[in-house]
Amino acid sequence: VQLVESGGGLVQAGGSLRLSCAASGFTFADYAIGWFRQAPGKGREGVSCISSSDDSTYYADSVKGRFTISSDNAKNTVYLQMNSLKPEDTAVYYCAVLEPSTGWRSLFLVGGFDYWGQGTQVTVSS
Repeated sequence: VQLVESGGGLVQAGGSLRLSCAASGFTFADYAIGWFRQAPGKGREGVSCISSSDDSTYYADSVKGRFTISSDNAKNTVYLQMNSLKPEDTAVYYCAVLEPSTGWRSLFLVGGFDYWGQGTQVTVSS
């Protein structure tokens, strides 16, 4: 299984970025893909997740209304559109996959996904 994140960078507060997570090496029949982030000196935080079984999604309270997760199954890619970015969104963002998706909500909250990407840096300047 391989997950490759891209789209990070430096942006001013109020700006937008779209992260991509290109996935390969699993069946894509029943899975959940989540975005997590880790800021310097802080623990890892689950940001958003999408399940393939019913396209249901989850957002952390800190990003609700600003971030949108979506998937393009034809491209095996999951996106995280990040709008109205704040300096506190600065972190390394990782995508991770859980296959099958059974129990994805609980596992997402504890970071219990199976495979992880290498991460992409997002820096929001004030």
